[in-house]
Amino acid sequence: MIEKYFHLEELGTSVKQELIGGFTTFITMSYIIIVNPKILEAAGIPFGPSMVATILTAFVGTFALGIYANRPFAIAPYMGENAFIAFTVVKVLGYSWQTALGAIFISGAIFTLITLLKIRTWLANSIPESLKISFAVGIGLFLTFIGLNDTGIVTLGVAGAPVHVGNFGDVKVILAIVSFLIIVVLMIKKINGSIIVGIISVTLLGIILKVVEMPKSVFSLPPDMSEIFLKLDIKGALTWGFFAVILTVLVTDFVDTLGTLLGVGYKAGLMDKDGNLPEIEKPMLCDALSTVVGSLFGTTTAGIYIESAAGIEAGARSGLSAIFTSLLFLLALFFAPFFTIIPSFAYGSALIVVGILMISPISKLNFTNLSDAVPSFVTIILMSFTYNIAIGMTAGFIILPLTYLISGRKNEISSGLLILFLLSILFYAFFPY
Repeated sequence: MIEKYFHLEELGTSVKQELIGGFTTFITMSYIIIVNPKILEAAGIPFGPSMVATILTAFVGTFALGIYANRPFAIAPYMGENAFIAFTVVKVLGYSWQTALGAIFISGAIFTLITLLKIRTWLANSIPESLKISFAVGIGLFLTFIGLNDTGIVTLGVAGAPVHVGNFGDVKVILAIVSFLIIVVLMIKKINGSIIVGIISVTLLGIILKVVEMPKSVFSLPPDMSEIFLKLDIKGALTWGFFAVILTVLVTDFVDTLGTLLGVGYKAGLMDKDGNLPEIEKPMLCDALSTVVGSLFGTTTAGIYIESAAGIEAGARSGLSAIFTSLLFLLALFFAPFFTIIPSFAYGSALIVVGILMISPISKLNFTNLSDAVPSFVTIILMSFTYNIAIGMTAGFIILPLTYLISGRKNEISSGLLILFLLSILFYAFFPY
């Protein structure tokens, strides 16, 4: 019954493989349970209720994606967008968090509308394959950069040298390297579940060496979220002054979701013969509705997580893995202390490994044709070096039509690509630098 509903045999997977993949995805992104409310706390949103809103948004979005879209992706409040709301919209611009959530709701409603009208699908299918490949590669390097930072192998540097090698005498850094080696060895030996084995093994080592603290209690009741539930101010967001905020949220969420879907979909082998993700409007609709639901719960823009790539590399291919991930998020409402002891140096090493695997499509890029190579290169590099997927993607959308025009390929510039070009120009015009 389950195998037939999720087309497991057709996708070349199994229930066991999907469970391993779903667990891997959850572990690599479970940090959001604590990090998202911590960031939003700076905007005045209380931590406890915010944590509940984060978990419920992830559960609803990921469960819906698994059941409706049958894709091995997970949804949760986005990193980056939460910081934009907390530090720019509330701290710098002086708006209330209630009004900011109103803007999130409006953005989600617009996303839902253009998804139902299949405008997002049309735009996604208008993107050349070279850019789709560069999204996958860029996400791979981005994940690697995050992993290197999470493990402490690479740290912040100084002016003139923005990054610096970490302290290899630090036990945590050593354990991160051990985790990386365990995963790589197991993958070379083609042992299933290698990523999750590496993460759990090093977490246990961290407990033994006393660099990972065991929680005082495993079980806890979820905090009351009445302080933030349905407290959004939609009317306050419907002002001209909030136009730039709504536009920034719209474009950022659009390109983040699009890039993640196409990137991990390409790596998972889910694309059709034309290089498009079949029924892409289904995960896009789940993404849009998650943003609406999240704003009602009391949290910021939600979307597809790039950490889904870790689950895909662990074997996930269907929506069954997403359902398992969503149920783990639901359990986290009551076992948050247990789920959040996984240290960054354990899951960070897994992200580095996933980065290695994600960049493999780069071999399909034609670097001898500069009209394709330059936009792809700019997309890949800026995704990683600006620490922002949206920056890399929008730069690619701007440069590719220009290189096509210069090289006499104007017939390949579709109307959808021109719209993405204009949206990207607007993104840079209103981006809060």
